[in-house]
Amino acid sequence: MKLLFISLILLGLAVAGIAIKIWAKKDGKFAGTCASQSPFLNKEGEACSMCGKLPEEAECKSETA
Repeated sequence: MKLLFISLILLGLAVAGIAIKIWAKKDGKFAGTCASQSPFLNKEGEACSMCGKLPEEAECKSETA
């Protein structure tokens, strides 16, 4: 039972941390959410499936649209 409470508290802190980050950020957006920005996730250099952004482009296309 003690382990359950500790787990729930840690999970609650993680969710609160994410909520604070969203609240503190301008317009509540995370920076660099396109997978194409990560060379570890996109080894072939493909466009983002969400917005169509290529790895060499600076910003997510859905942010400017």
